[in-house]
Formats: sequence, C-alpha cells, structure tokens
Amino acid sequence: MIKADRADVIQAALERLYPQVPVPLKHTDAYTLLVAVLLSAQCTDVRVNQITPRLFARADSPTAMMHVPVEEIREIIRPCGLSPRKSQAISELSRILVEQHGGEVPANFEDLEALPGVGHKTASVVMAQAFGVPAFPVDTHIHRLAQRWGLTAGKNVEQTEADLKRLFPRESWNRLHLQIIFYGREYCTARTCDGRVCPLCRELFPERKKPVKTKK
Repeated sequence: MIKADRADVIQAALERLYPQVPVPLKHTDAYTLLVAVLLSAQCTDVRVNQITPRLFARADSPTAMMHVPVEEIREIIRPCGLSPRKSQAISELSRILVEQHGGEVPANFEDLEALPGVGHKTASVVMAQAFGVPAFPVDTHIHRLAQRWGLTAGKNVEQTEADLKRLFPRESWNRLHLQIIFYGREYCTARTCDGRVCPLCRELFPERKKPVKTKK
C-alpha cells in the first residue's frame, strides 16, 4: 500500500469513527480559545477545562485580563503546570492585544506567533478552530501517529505538518487533525500501541514485526 492509499484508508476510517468532532477545549470566542490552548501546553485538555471556568469568571477578555495581577493568574492556573511562564504570557499577550490589535485576536499567523507564549502549533489551532482558516496543527502525538501510519519520516513536527498537508485535501485539515487527536486518545496512545496494536496500525501494516520508534 503506497502512502497516498494509506492516507485514503485513514481518512475514511476516521470519518466513520468520528463523524462529529467537537473542539476539546471549552471556549466562547477567539480570545478564550487562545488562552486555553496556551494553557494546554504539557497539560491535558481535561485539566484545562477544569481550570478555565474560574479564570474566565475573573477575566474573559484582553481588557479585563491585563488588569488582573500576574500573581493572581498564576495561582488560578497553577494546576495546569508551568504557571509562572504561562501567567506572564497571558498577562503580556492580553496587553498587546489591547494596545496593538484593538482588543481583538488577530486572524493571521504572523501576528499570532508574535504574541508571548504563542508558537506555530497554538497559532494553527486558533486559526483553524476560531477563524476556520485551513491549518494542520501537529503536536507530538499527531507526529507519533503519522510516523506509525507511514505518512511521514519527518524528524520534527514541522516536517510532519508539511507532509500531512501534502497528503490530505486542504478542506479536510481542520477536521482531520481533531479526528486524529480523538483516535490517538482512544486507540493509539503511547502506552497501548507501538505501531502494531491499534486497528489502523494493524490494517495499514499487517506484517509489521517491530515497534515504530518516533524520530524526534
């Protein structure tokens, strides 16, 4: 089975398994999504969703958040981990949004990635889920699955993102990256599959004898 055929099999399977793909992080607008995605770094979506109601009850807009002391933000988000760095980033990006963007989250990669604490993956999630712009956010889990499925030989998430964008139709990117996340959590986790165990890995590579080692 060539790579393009594997991509077709994967997309068809994910459509069957996940015809509906809700955004995992609870949010009400682009700003609350941006903050939630920032908090999700090295933290589960479940934990973020437990923390953000309290944070957004305190401040749910850049104008309100920029006036909340960093120490107070840090205390609220402490369970998400990396709270000193994340609280500073939330405070600073809120101020920048007010002073440079009229209190609105910019709908372009350049301005998003210039914000404190916002990398390409976070910007991609916001562009895809808040603004509907085709993007393919790739985290380490999607990177790992893409390698197990023989879709990329990329040694980093940037290479894997480029490979996935070439393989799948642009109009499917936003939906597909969420479907892969859901599949990875349910069937192809680091603990439960090494490239030979889950249904898709077995279907794509029935003769595979050795575990797949992530190239990163």
